[in-house]
Amino acid sequence: MAPAPAFSRPPAPSYLGPRFAPGYTPYVAKKSNAGVVVAVAIIGIVAVVGGLVAGVALLGGSTRHVADAGYSSTYPSETSETSETPSETTVETTETTSTTRTSERTSATPTSETPRGPRPVAATGDNPLFANPDYGLQNIPCSLSRWATDQNSATRFFQSGIGCLDAMWSRMLGAVNLPFRTPNLSVPRSLSESSTPCGSGGTATGVTPFYCPSNDTIYMPMDRIEIETWGNHPGPYLSILAHEYGHHVQNLAGIDDAYSSQRYDAGADSALGLELSRRMELEAQCFSGMFLGSASVSGGSVDKNIYNEAWNAQDRGDDYARNGKRDHGSAKHNIAWWQHGATKNRNQQCNTWLSASADVS
Repeated sequence: MAPAPAFSRPPAPSYLGPRFAPGYTPYVAKKSNAGVVVAVAIIGIVAVVGGLVAGVALLGGSTRHVADAGYSSTYPSETSETSETPSETTVETTETTSTTRTSERTSATPTSETPRGPRPVAATGDNPLFANPDYGLQNIPCSLSRWATDQNSATRFFQSGIGCLDAMWSRMLGAVNLPFRTPNLSVPRSLSESSTPCGSGGTATGVTPFYCPSNDTIYMPMDRIEIETWGNHPGPYLSILAHEYGHHVQNLAGIDDAYSSQRYDAGADSALGLELSRRMELEAQCFSGMFLGSASVSGGSVDKNIYNEAWNAQDRGDDYARNGKRDHGSAKHNIAWWQHGATKNRNQQCNTWLSASADVS
C-alpha cells in the first residue's frame, strides 16, 4: 500500500495568485511480446509494425513543459499483461443422406474466457492509480469551444472539455494498465429531465451536476451549473465538469466498486458511510484540480484567467447543506483538495483514502 500523501494546507493568500502545476511528459515502453497495446495519442507518433504496437512515445506537444525539475517523469517501464487463453472451436460435421454430397459446417462455441485487455481493480487506497508518487497527468494543450450560457453552446463547451480530459486521463490509465473509455454527456435544460439509472430528477443524486456510473454518463443540467453565479466565466464550469469526470476515473479504475461495497457494509448514512462519501467526493475535487493545473501550463485554451476563475470557485460542499448530509466535505476542504491537486499534479497526492479523518471532514 502506498504511503499516505503529505496533505498540505493551501491556499496561499489570494493576492499572491495560484501556483501552477508541474509539467509531466512520460514515456511508456511496452514488452515486445505483448498481445495488444492500445495507446491514445493526440500529438505524437504511433509506430505500427505488422499489426503489433511495439512502443508508444507519449508527447505533450512540441515543447515539454516541466515547471518543477523536482518532479521526475516516471511511469512503469513495463505494464502487466492480461493472460489470454485461446478459445476452443468445436467442429461439427453434418452428413446429408438424401444426396451424394457431404456438407461440413464449423461453429464457434462460446467460452467463459476472461475478457481481454485492462480491467478495473476494486481497491481504494492501494489502487494501481496510486502506486507511484511520480504518476501524474501529462501536460497536453486543451482546445475548448467558446463558452456561452445557451444550451447549445454549453453542450459544445462540455464536449470539448471531455475531449481534453480524455487526452490526459487515457494516457494515465493506460500507463498503469487500467481500462479507459470516454464518458457519455447529457446537458438537459433542467434536472427534472434527467431520468437516469441512478435516479430520476435528482432523487438519488442531490441537486447538482452528477455522474452516473451505471451508464457512464456525466449530467450537466443547465439549471444546476450556477449560471446566475458564474455568468460568462468558463473556469468554474470546466472545474465542475472535471470533478464529475473524476468520478468517471474512479469508476474506470475500480475505486467506485470498492467504495460502494465498503459504504454498503458501513451503512450509507452512518458516520463511516458519510466519511467514505466525503473521501470519494474530495478525491474527485483533487482530480479536477490536477486537470486544470496541468492544462494551465500547456499553452492551450486553459489560460491563467480560466485557471484563476476555477481556483476561486471551489467553495462548494456541505456548507451549502443541499441535502442536510455531511457527504461532500466542508467548503474549506473542497477548496483545499482542489488546490492541492492543481499545484501538485500527482495521483498519490489525491489519495484521500489514506488521509486522516480530520482532512476529509
